[in-house]
Amino acid sequence: MTKKLISILLILFASNIVLKAQNEVYDKAIRKLNMATIMTNIYYVDSVSIERQVEDAINGMLSKLDPHSQYSNAKETKRMNESLEGSFEGIGVQFNMLDDTLIVIQPVSKGPSERVGILAGDRIVSVNDTAIAGVKMSREEIMSRLRGPKDTKVKLGIVRNGVEGISYFVVKRDKIPVNTLDAAYMVTPEIGLIRFSSFGQTTLDEVTQAMDKLKEKGMKKLIIDLQQNGGGLLGAAAEISSQFLPKGDTIVYTKGRNVPSKVFLSTGSKGWQSGKMAVLIDEYTASAAEILTGAIQDHDRGIVIGRRSFGKGLVQQPVELPDGSMIRLTIARYYTPSGRCIQKPYTKGDKESYSKDVINRYNSGELIHADSIHFPDSLRYKTRRLGRTVYGGGGIMPDYFIPLDTTKYTKYYRELSAKSLIINANLHNLDKNRKKLSKQWKDFEEFKAQYEVPDEMIERIFKEGEKLNIKPKNEEERELTIPALRRILKALTARDLWDMSEYFSIIYEDDPMVLKAVELLNN
Repeated sequence: MTKKLISILLILFASNIVLKAQNEVYDKAIRKLNMATIMTNIYYVDSVSIERQVEDAINGMLSKLDPHSQYSNAKETKRMNESLEGSFEGIGVQFNMLDDTLIVIQPVSKGPSERVGILAGDRIVSVNDTAIAGVKMSREEIMSRLRGPKDTKVKLGIVRNGVEGISYFVVKRDKIPVNTLDAAYMVTPEIGLIRFSSFGQTTLDEVTQAMDKLKEKGMKKLIIDLQQNGGGLLGAAAEISSQFLPKGDTIVYTKGRNVPSKVFLSTGSKGWQSGKMAVLIDEYTASAAEILTGAIQDHDRGIVIGRRSFGKGLVQQPVELPDGSMIRLTIARYYTPSGRCIQKPYTKGDKESYSKDVINRYNSGELIHADSIHFPDSLRYKTRRLGRTVYGGGGIMPDYFIPLDTTKYTKYYRELSAKSLIINANLHNLDKNRKKLSKQWKDFEEFKAQYEVPDEMIERIFKEGEKLNIKPKNEEERELTIPALRRILKALTARDLWDMSEYFSIIYEDDPMVLKAVELLNN
């Protein structure tokens, strides 16, 4: 007993020595940093900003760590939090820029702009008597003028087709929802598809409401589209995973150096506990989206289709600073239920190489050929129910590989798109024919089956391209470009007449991932 007590006292004594030494190192480093800041501010040959110096010092510290530890100033933090919290404060319109003029695509349903009578197709030419049209004002500056605290008022100058002069509307700003759900529609009479772009505070409600509507339409099988989903809140990923996994199943667990390990278990919420499922992923599917995918795959709950996901498996702890800025510090790693680490390898301090990973995958052929990746035995894992082999080493490997289609869009198409000629042609057409189109096409399914993009829209794009010296290399490339133009223009028209679900319903008609998912779910 005496020996055990002495051992405990020795451990405590040694721990105190280590802690004291660490505190001395810490204090010495802080004094050094303070002295450098003070001396630079007092004696440097030119005036300097202490605030800027401190921000540079923080960025410098974080730049030597992993690729996802980062600093954001107060403005950036506010913008980032808005997208995760699911709302911002403003006038409530979806808009686009055409010929240096803001055109309302759609007012947000029941939002402040719709309440005062602003319509799709209206041009906003002034904000509080300051012109924003024809003055080369940046999109960011226009948005900053339209946004503002809830209950504040803003005077908008509106030009409307068929109405002479400028009409003025006073809009009382309000909370505007930021939806993360992109689409929810029936691909076939039995197969529904939901697509969401991130995991925020409202995502669970959006997804469950969308799935309930799809069930009412006869959904018996489900496709979850997580392509280009960059992730978001860990809690949202756990909540949504609980919609698909039985109660008690592990969703994900975290391990870090100086924080307790944490296991997230499914609550078995009422959702889609037994119906067939497929998950679509690509090289931009990351973070929370990989948690959901990994949980579904590891429990053999559904099939995963696509290409290896991004591989972002680091847990960030937000550290709020007094001025509203924030540090997002990596404190742990994510692991799937079978024990796979989601995070891909990286070198500390080398963010440049990390940022080029997707390009390197393309150059190595990984995005084109399934057999271009070879896994050592140490990265093989077994799924929890069927014992299937799955692979670790960064990202989620799909069960069925779909190569990146490099022939779908010609170089000519990509150049036309890069100069906004396609989106502008659509805006011109809607601006000119919105009433006619809305009157003619009341039913989307009828529109989808019968609407043809006018030839003059295609010719307009080609002519505008010629003005910018954008030309096809030959007649064959021109002809190969036309089908892609027709599909995107039809989808954009559907989006503006209805919403994003209708857009994806058209865009995905020939999508190889969706077609493969339908094939597999029907077997």
